[in-house]
Amino acid sequence: MNRRAFVKLAGSGIGLPLLTHFSLLARAAERIEKMHKTNAEWKRLLSPEQYNVLREEGTERPFTSPLNHETRSGLFVCVACGLPLFPSKFKFDSGTGWPSFYDMLPGHVETKTDFKLVMPRTEYHCARCNGHQGHVFDDGPAPTGLRYCNNGVALRFIPDKSDT
Repeated sequence: MNRRAFVKLAGSGIGLPLLTHFSLLARAAERIEKMHKTNAEWKRLLSPEQYNVLREEGTERPFTSPLNHETRSGLFVCVACGLPLFPSKFKFDSGTGWPSFYDMLPGHVETKTDFKLVMPRTEYHCARCNGHQGHVFDDGPAPTGLRYCNNGVALRFIPDKSDT
């Protein structure tokens, strides 16, 4: 879009929503600064179960996380580095035994293909510390149709101040 078209659009009343949209995209594209620690440092900071999931790409047993039952308004963050990953409004009960979300905060997770069970799956990690969170599947609810199936031990819940 050239400047003349942009000025016309802005003057037509459509400009403010469009600017807001581009502003949100710019914030979503914001780069997350990477965090690097040695395995020894991670072992000191994390419980053995957290270390297994976050650093060795393990999986916690289903139906063991108290976060499965968390229904308050708030934010789910990476337990290792505190990066916000999922607002509670994206959480839903998938019946799988792990906290599940239909969307994530843009740019806050990174994906890779996982062949550990022979068939390819999409694994996702925290964009800051590269901690393994879980897998994303295409059997979730609207509006995305996605299910971010997260290990509860890899998350910490921060309730909204109004809910405390």
